[in-house]
Parts: sequence; structure tokens; C-alpha cells
Amino acid sequence: MKRSLEPSEQQDGGGTSGTVKKKSLKKSQKLRRDKHSEEEGGLHWERLPQEILLHIFQYLPLLDRAYASQVCRGWNQAFHMPELWRCFEFELNQPASSYLKATHPELIKQIIKRHSNHLQYVSFKVDSSRESAEAACDILSQLVNCSLKTLGLISTARPSFMELPKSHFISALTVVFVNSKSLSSLKIDDTPVDDPSLKVLVANNSDTLKLLKMSSCPHVSPAGILCVADQCHGLRELALNYHLLSDELLIALSSEKHVHLEHLRIDVVSENPGQQFHTIKKSSWDAMVRHSPKFNLVMYFFLYEDEFGPFFRDEIPVTHLYFGRSVSKDVLGRVGLTCPRLVELVVCANGLRPLDEELIRIAQRCTQLSAIGLGECEVSCSAFVEFVKMCGDRLTQLSIMEEVLVPDHRYGLDDIHWEVSKHLGRVWFPDMMPTW
Repeated sequence: MKRSLEPSEQQDGGGTSGTVKKKSLKKSQKLRRDKHSEEEGGLHWERLPQEILLHIFQYLPLLDRAYASQVCRGWNQAFHMPELWRCFEFELNQPASSYLKATHPELIKQIIKRHSNHLQYVSFKVDSSRESAEAACDILSQLVNCSLKTLGLISTARPSFMELPKSHFISALTVVFVNSKSLSSLKIDDTPVDDPSLKVLVANNSDTLKLLKMSSCPHVSPAGILCVADQCHGLRELALNYHLLSDELLIALSSEKHVHLEHLRIDVVSENPGQQFHTIKKSSWDAMVRHSPKFNLVMYFFLYEDEFGPFFRDEIPVTHLYFGRSVSKDVLGRVGLTCPRLVELVVCANGLRPLDEELIRIAQRCTQLSAIGLGECEVSCSAFVEFVKMCGDRLTQLSIMEEVLVPDHRYGLDDIHWEVSKHLGRVWFPDMMPTW
């Protein structure tokens, strides 16, 4: 039998039972709203965990980070997390006037003022405009409270840093050298850095510097780079132009107080046809190998054919060798005789004389060769198969354009890949020239 409501229950809408019903109704309405929001894609972005926000913010350019920080309090807090600013790349890939107008100079100043002591791994990527390089220098000069570990100055097109007044660039760079005290990695290719600024670098960071890349720095002399080698005993990687390489530098890097060098890159670049190049003694290279027997010597050659005279006359411990311009049969023949440590060889062009004997000699003498690439060259199919057979499955990289291979009485282009694949132990095809 159904119980009738008491007067008090009728007045308050059902008493305890009515209250429960109201709470249930509100809860179900809230669940419906939340479900509706999720169905509409209205997720609660403001509730994202800080570690996820930090991961997202790391991929955003400076201006997008600033806009995102205005969404809510949580995002603003993420914007100012020290972890977000330890590794940062200033992208100045458009005229600096429009970049600074878009991001506001005050924003950059505020970020540097608040987070300069958090910045540790910083790079500046500029385009070919002088304004971009000037903007980079302006930011560099503001890093007075920084303690950088890594600094990279990168020109994505022609080296715009070289267009700046030397004193202006040096002044900005010196701010970092003096204040950081703990630089371990420095990339300053294609910049007007000079000997006095390198002395400042050494005076403040000699105990920590491990990597230095400074190819195409015309204001640095062999004495300047020798100063770095004499004082920075922890150097493990070094990249230079050939004109900075000397016997004294190799001897300094081979001294007992110096750590074992791991990577030495040398760019041999001809600025003018007929340029003269000095020679390095075999005894200097031998000292280097004795001290650092496992170091990689990477050499890029951009020379004209008549400029190779001083090179590959004596044994040289090169491991990775790249010829960016046409190189003669004679030079390639000498490579097989003087480069026993060779691991990788890339020949951009040679001409129309087959390199059969030269490749066979390289296979015989360079017993560590595991990668080779041939561009505008010619090799008979029989010689190429013999080369692969001698090297065997240690050839992990074999990049040969189909146009390089010349059919002969033994092999044609239709069956060359079967023979090569058999000796490599894997399926191989020559590279094809794109038709577009």
C-alpha cells in the first residue's frame, strides 16, 4: 500500500528523499554536460599535466610559446618552467625587423632577463640577411647572466655573420665567452671570430671545452688554433679549414696531457684556381695515430685537379674521404696506396676514364672500407663486381648510379645486381637517376 506524504515532506519537496533526488539530478546533468563537452571535442586543456605541457612547449617557436602562455594560468606557469629554457633555438629565418616586430623586442628582453641563467644549450639559426645576423648578435650581447654549455651559430644560406662589422660580432661573442665559464661545445663556422677572441674563450673555458667547429673563419691563424689546442686538453672533436692545420697543432693534440681525440674534420677548399697548399709531415700524423689510434679523420676536398699535388704522396690516416669536385685517376690511384685506414669514400665526379684499376687497388689496400659512393664516374661492370667480391659483406653502404656502370663482355646492366647481391649477402640495385 502506497504511503501518503507527511505535510512536512510535501512542503520541502520530499525531505531527505527530495534532497537526494536533487543531488542526483545535478550530478546527472553535470555528467551529461561533461559527456557533451567531450563529444564536441571540448577537452579540458587547462588540466593537462605540466610534464605534457612542457613537452609540447618545447616544439613551439618563441612567439607561439608566448601566445600559448596567455591561454590560462597553468599554461603561463609552464611557459616559465626552467626546464623549458635549458635548450632553445633562436630562429631568425626572416628579416630581423619583421621578426622583432612580430615577437616584440620586449618579449625577448623579458625572457632573457628571467631565464638567461637557465639557458644551457642555445643555437642561433639565421638566414642570408644581415638583419638576421645583427639580431642574433643583439641577443648574444644580452646573455650577461648566462652559463651556456653549448652555443651554435648556424647560417642556413650564405654566411650572413661574415657581413657584420668584425668588432660588433666579436663584442657580442665575447660576452658569452666571458660569462659562461663552462662551454663544452662551440660551433662558429663562417664567422669573423679571430685570434684574440679565441684567447678569451680559452681563458674562461679551457677546462670544459670538448667540441670546437670553426671552418671558414678567415680571421683565425694557425697560431690562434694552436693556442686552443695547447690550453684545452679535453678537446675530443675539432673541425677546421686546412689552412689552420699544422704539424705543431697535431703534435699539441698528441701530447700526453691531452685526451684522446675522437673526431678531426678538415675542409680542404680552394678559394682560387691554382692556390698553393702546404704539406703535413708523415711523422706528425704518426704521432697523432699513436696518441689517438681510434680517432676519425674526415677530409672534404673541394679542389681543382691541378691542386692535388701536395696530397696523398705519403701515408695519411684519413678514415672518411669526400671529393666534392672532379678528381683525377692519378689521385684516386694514390688514395689506394696511402690511405690504409679508409672507411668511407665518396667521389662526386671523375670524368670519362674508367676507374677499374683504382677501385681494385682500393679494395686490396683499404681493408676497413665499408662505404662507397660514386657519382659522375665510369667503372666497367666486371671491375665493379670484382671490387664488391673483394670487399664482401663489410660494404654496408654501396651507392652507385646506374650510369656509372659500363656493360662489358661478362656483365650487362640487367644482371649486375644479381652478382653484386650475391657477394654482399643482401639484395642490391644501383641507384637510378630521377626522371623528373
